[in-house]
Amino acid sequence: MKGVVFLGDREVALMDFPDPTPGPGEVVLEMKASGMCGSDLKQYRRAKGAASVPGLPPPTEPVIGGHEPCGVVVAVGPGVFAAEAVEGNRVMCHHYHGCDNCGHCRTGWAQLCQTTPIKVYGNNAHGGHARYLKVPAHTLVELPEAMSFAAGAAVSCGTGTAYGALRRLDLSGRDTIAIFGQGPVGLSATQLAKAMGARVIALDVSPERLERARAFGADWVVNPAQDDAAAAIRELTGGGADCTLDTSSSPAARVAALRALKVWGRACYVGEGNNVEIDVSADMLRRQVTLIGSWTFSTHIQAECARFCLERGIAVDELFTDYWTLDQADEAYRLFDQQNTGKGVFLL
Repeated sequence: MKGVVFLGDREVALMDFPDPTPGPGEVVLEMKASGMCGSDLKQYRRAKGAASVPGLPPPTEPVIGGHEPCGVVVAVGPGVFAAEAVEGNRVMCHHYHGCDNCGHCRTGWAQLCQTTPIKVYGNNAHGGHARYLKVPAHTLVELPEAMSFAAGAAVSCGTGTAYGALRRLDLSGRDTIAIFGQGPVGLSATQLAKAMGARVIALDVSPERLERARAFGADWVVNPAQDDAAAAIRELTGGGADCTLDTSSSPAARVAALRALKVWGRACYVGEGNNVEIDVSADMLRRQVTLIGSWTFSTHIQAECARFCLERGIAVDELFTDYWTLDQADEAYRLFDQQNTGKGVFLL
């Protein structure tokens, strides 16, 4: 089979790999959709030979990219008892693998495993940008019949990450939330927050992405390249937002996300990488601000996100602006690297 490999320095290659065979406890999925996520760009842009995820060693051999896999079970190994692991089942995949035995792994939070170095599919273990993907059966999450494979791919990381963060913030219809960054995760958060009843302020430096945020239901939009973001949010809300969410990874946005809060406000960071320098007293302590870090979601929250999207009629498929085949990977990532379009997905 052919698989897309990130070589570093903005180079990708379509390489040959053997078709996988499932071992004990494993299944093989035939990919139907494999999403492109903003965190892929860290691998795409990294210097050759450098790690792209903090704490994970760089791969020592070519690894297939893509950590938003969605497809159909086509082969089941021995010793598999998961209800989802039946040939022909439509499934998403939780793209992490830990020790399988610790409390985090057993409750669906494999990425938090403290026992063994985790595998992240598409980073230091093969991912979904190929015809087939071999994974442990317990990483499978049912894809509802009414949800497209492309939407399932989005829920498998970007949309699921947004949903997990909003749950951590305990967002409700009482709240106004400012969402920094309107890429795939930020736009998902805008859709989801509106469905939860909140008022949404969408922020981005791309006019195109701000227009998409309006179309997705944002009550106000702010361009931080033109206005002081925190001041604009305080003016719109009469004192500060109840919640803020940073999906951008921008140090300036992270500071603004704290300073835009009202007293007792709640902020959440989900964007990977970079640093932030804050005045702990002024930005947090003296306003009783809560700062939350949120790293994706558990298998249970992934399933919950899919159900929520269906029940609330959220048009997850409208996130996608670009559909690709694997042999178009170089063009796909060159466009995605500009970060002014919507979400891309490989259909197989």
